[in-house]
Amino acid sequence: MAEQILFLTELLGLKIYDLKRRVLGRVRDAALSPVVHPLRVDRYIIGGGSGYSWIAVRQDQIASISLDGIFLNDEQLTPFHSDEYHLRLVRDLLDQQIIDSQGRKVVRVNDVTFDIVREGDHDALHVLEVDIGLRSIFRRLVQGTMPRRAIRALQRRIPPNSIRWDLCNIVEPDPQRRLRLNISMAPLEKMHPADLADIVEDLSPEDREAIFEAIDPESAAEALSEMEPEVQAQILESLEAEVAADILEEMDPDEAADALNELHEETSDEILEEMEGEPKADVEELLEYDEDTAGGMMNTEYVALHELATVADALDALRQNQDLVDVVTTLFVTDLDGRLKAALPVARVFLARPATPLAELIVDAEVIKAKAGAKSRKVLELFDRYNILTLPVVDDEGRMAGVVTADDVISVLRRK
Repeated sequence: MAEQILFLTELLGLKIYDLKRRVLGRVRDAALSPVVHPLRVDRYIIGGGSGYSWIAVRQDQIASISLDGIFLNDEQLTPFHSDEYHLRLVRDLLDQQIIDSQGRKVVRVNDVTFDIVREGDHDALHVLEVDIGLRSIFRRLVQGTMPRRAIRALQRRIPPNSIRWDLCNIVEPDPQRRLRLNISMAPLEKMHPADLADIVEDLSPEDREAIFEAIDPESAAEALSEMEPEVQAQILESLEAEVAADILEEMDPDEAADALNELHEETSDEILEEMEGEPKADVEELLEYDEDTAGGMMNTEYVALHELATVADALDALRQNQDLVDVVTTLFVTDLDGRLKAALPVARVFLARPATPLAELIVDAEVIKAKAGAKSRKVLELFDRYNILTLPVVDDEGRMAGVVTADDVISVLRRK
């Protein structure tokens, strides 16, 4: 293996020499300062053993770094003082769980790989990878029992397993420290919600809370929707009511209502109090229904038009509800009092001329529907019997109240 590489396990215990080649001490830890440079080791923490204070060595005070030791070009050293802007590699990273944003999993850090980079007249260490496999475990087990170069020769028989540093996400529970360390949650926010949900479920309660406080509410809502009800409840109860409300406002109203139903009444009321506008009204409406009914299963987000509307009106309505375009398969036609008259496949509307009245597109006046008070068992039977994707839900007067979708049915079946 090239001498251009150094491992954290090799760096620890490495001797540091002054200008006269005398040993000042050994490396005990190293720290990045991400706000200054995202990759370069900024400080080396050295100590001479028991009874000695630790000393900080700046990265620009080092002439050279190799397996033979660290040689200084400046002896004006200062006592080490803990700095919240520093990410210490031994204290904060080694043996800690981090998120592999490419492999979409939680991993434990066994070692760190550095690249030895020449910067002007001195050497610097840049973090390349986090090591998680058997090779790094072997390195740690035998370090100190034989020469470092001998360990490198032996480890070649073991396949490496590492993650590029830019693909690692460190979980830091303290919001202020996340800011100081310049920790970005962008890679997590770009993940598929199901993958992020799986990752979060593998974390400790404290780390789950940290993730949901740090990512944007929309990403948090999508991930929360993919989780089991008991995990949803644990996360929401751990968050400040205002943060939880922001997340629930981004969820579909039926999913938000289901999540609130899993919470203690006092917690649910606190979160609902923090919600605002239309999302709050929709959720409050759904909470009035028993969870085991069509009303409790339904979503209040659908597109309905009165029977005098045209295809052009329908297309305008779809444009005004662009957030529903990916999920809407059916348009509902009502009379002027809001009573359900018909259900039209969106495809049929797209194929018609804009001036065509929707009434002319109705082929079957018989609408498969359910009353809001119908038991969930009845809803499941209708989906199974008629092989439908969307089931309209009406009140006792026949007015549209909401829709149950195939996704809602799947969620119910998963809970059974």
